[in-house]
Amino acid sequence: MLNTDLYKKLKRISLLISAFTVTSFCQANDFQNHPGYAGFKQKTMQTYGLSAEQVDWAMNGSKNIPNIISIMNRPGESKPWYEYKTNFMAESTIQRGVRFKNQYADVLNRAEQQFGVPQSIILGILGVETGFGANKGNFLTRDALATLGFGYERRAQYFQDELAALIAWTYKDGVPVNSVSGSYAGAIGYPQFMPSNITKFGVDYDNNGHIDLRNSAVDAIGSIANYLAGYGWQRNQPIGFAARYTGSDPSTVIAKDLELPTPYGVLKNQGISPVNPVVQIDDLDMVNVIQLQENYGAAYYITYPNFQVITTYNKSRMYATAVWQLGTEIAGR
Repeated sequence: MLNTDLYKKLKRISLLISAFTVTSFCQANDFQNHPGYAGFKQKTMQTYGLSAEQVDWAMNGSKNIPNIISIMNRPGESKPWYEYKTNFMAESTIQRGVRFKNQYADVLNRAEQQFGVPQSIILGILGVETGFGANKGNFLTRDALATLGFGYERRAQYFQDELAALIAWTYKDGVPVNSVSGSYAGAIGYPQFMPSNITKFGVDYDNNGHIDLRNSAVDAIGSIANYLAGYGWQRNQPIGFAARYTGSDPSTVIAKDLELPTPYGVLKNQGISPVNPVVQIDDLDMVNVIQLQENYGAAYYITYPNFQVITTYNKSRMYATAVWQLGTEIAGR
């Protein structure tokens, strides 16, 4: 027989544990009553083999963050190029990039050789995305993705899918879902990968048995290179050239869809040519023309398929140009 006093103590402890468990589990989930929540939960279960309890537990305590929707409705890409680029081409960012390049020179060289992606582009992405790890974002990723998945109608399904991928990844990786933070759009770590891309393209490049894009710059370097190679980066091929336009209607040469390039010979006959006379482009090269707004007027670039690969990271042409120019500047220092 158990001592009566000991039994009472154990009983109190048991009740306290039970109360704590129930309280913890019943923390408010701001999205549980959303009309789309049941469908999201069912799809997550089917896609990743999770139980209803696992999905609910991962969403336990999740909060709606209304200002995220406001941020999404006024993206940085709405600025003209001459303002947008100042966010990234600052001397302080370039110097930080030079230090990062020197610190990880061997890793950058290894990634360039293995994947065929120039280290300048890897550096450019790390610089534009997080300032080489200085600004990885402080939004709770689960709550950011849920806010967008259940409140941003234009891309709700995309963000719900990324939320599901986040939940599945954290269970697989043994990471508490409420410990993961990142950008307002749900991107994570040095390279700001969306959760689904961590699984698809993440690389354990420091060979420690764990892919950690939040804390390992080495893993981030390898993963960015793997991502771009996976999207069709062409080894030893150009990204683009500054161009001039001598025609009268630029809308006839500016690419409407970067996935549908035009033979350079056609564009040349319409008034497009490289600014640098040393640059020789074959008339059969499949290229695009983009236009960006400088403070002195329109600026033109002839871009190759590798430029389009950068836009798979972020579809903005200004983003891809910032990555290209920042990385080129850092690599040249």
